[in-house]
Order: sequence, then C-alpha cells, then structure tokens
Amino acid sequence: MNRVASIVSVKWLNTRLFSPNLRVIDASWHLPNTGRNAREEYVSKHIPDAQFFDIDECIDKDSPYIHMMPSTKEFEDYVGKLGINNHTHVVVYDNNEKFGTLSAPRVWWAFRAFGHTMVSILDGGFPKWCQEHKPTTSKLATCSPEKFTAAFNSSMVKYFDDIKENLSKKQFQLMDARPPGRFMGTDPEPRPSIKPGHIPGSVNIPFFSIMDPDSKLLKEKDGLQKMFTEAGIHLDKPVVASCGSGVSACCLVLAAHLCGNDNVPVYDGAWTEWFMRSKPEEREACPEK
Repeated sequence: MNRVASIVSVKWLNTRLFSPNLRVIDASWHLPNTGRNAREEYVSKHIPDAQFFDIDECIDKDSPYIHMMPSTKEFEDYVGKLGINNHTHVVVYDNNEKFGTLSAPRVWWAFRAFGHTMVSILDGGFPKWCQEHKPTTSKLATCSPEKFTAAFNSSMVKYFDDIKENLSKKQFQLMDARPPGRFMGTDPEPRPSIKPGHIPGSVNIPFFSIMDPDSKLLKEKDGLQKMFTEAGIHLDKPVVASCGSGVSACCLVLAAHLCGNDNVPVYDGAWTEWFMRSKPEEREACPEK
C-alpha cells in the first residue's frame, strides 16, 4: 500500500480534487448539546465531490455505549458505499471553526484501525478551506460502490476490562481528551445521563491542545512534543487515549502519530462506558460519588 502524508494542506487538496484514486470525506460531527446537525450542514455546503461519513451511523448499533467500533464487515460495507476501495487515498475533513478539528481524526483513526493507511486529514478542515476561498457546493456527489477489504488491528483498541485492570497494574498512561471542566467534574457532560469526572490516574490533555489557537492549524511536531511533556506523558512508554465517547481521543492519537508514536490505542467506550459500568469509587471528581 502506498504511503501518504497524514496531513495535507488546502492548497494540496485543491489541486487534486476529482483525481480518480482520491476520495474526500466530510466527517463533521458535533456534540449533542450544540444544536448543530452535521449532515444538514454538509447538504447545505461542502467541498465538491465530498461524501459524508456519519460517525453516528458507522458504529456497533447493538452496543449500549456510544460510537463503539463497527464490525469489520460493517466497516467494509459502509466505506465501500462511499466509493472507497483498498487503493483509494482518503482525505478527511470536518467543520469545526471553533477549534480547527474534532471528528476528522476519529475517521482517520478508524481507517487505520481497519488496515487502511492511505488516509490523510485536511489541516484546518472546512473552515480553512472556506477562508482560502476554495470552491464549495450544495450538489450531492454520486459514486459507484467499491469493494473494500478491511483487516482489523485489535491492538489499536482498548476495552473496559483493560482500563479496569490498569487501575492496579498501571501498565500504561491514560490520556483524557475532554475539556478540563468535564474532566474535573465542574462542567456537565453533553449527555444528561452521564455525570462528569474522570478515570483514576488519567491525565487531561484537551483535544484542542493539538491545534494552534490562532491559526486553527495543527501544531508543529515540537509544539506537540511540548504538549505531551508538560502534561507528564512519556511517548516512549505505553499510552492510551480516551475522551467522552471515543471521538476526540483520536486527536491525541493523531498528535502522538505526528510525534513518531504509532502505538497509541483508543479506549473506545471512553468515559461514557466507564461511568455506566464502573463503581462510584472508580470515578474521580464525579458529583455522584
């Protein structure tokens, strides 16, 4: 499989739109308490020829938890219908003008977890694309279904029992990508049934820390290294990423990847599953304790 850059610029993508082996994916997703509908926004305005990847659809629908990974067959079928095969270079973006990116890394990570490394993220996403006055459309793109064969890498995912065991064995560092208020239990979770707080021993690195606050572009490698170091995370030792439902955690996986560490799994159930399954004494800073 060909190697591609994990991050591409607006200029790079604009010169390659409609290339035969390239598929642009709008992976926009918004928290349930924002009042925004990513699919409706895509229908209204998107990069020409982009397909919409619904993070709320490409999941394990039998799970009681949010955004759990779909089966290999479900992932193959879903992305095949988007016109993606094993030779397609996938470029993912999202529409998050406040932070720069949020959900695109989740889809980038999912492709990699299912064995497809020909996937890149558009730096700055749709806001940067619009800021640079590149073409947009409301015309929905059509494509012919393709055959996609996945090879799931189970080492890229951690599960509830792994996290529970780590409370005592401390085999890996655990990063939490949620905003500080939710991590510290002072701000509400976006889902009313889930209270804020964090897994004991976890370290808070808000997902938006990977972006430059002014340009909304990804920080350079030195800036990302500094972010991890200041948080007390050592990338030369085992580390796992978590968040609220497995989406923003992938921002930290991306940052670690850009720093040279490709071995950071995601706790897919994240805080939502942990809150629902753990004992009260296994939650820090949680109002229900």
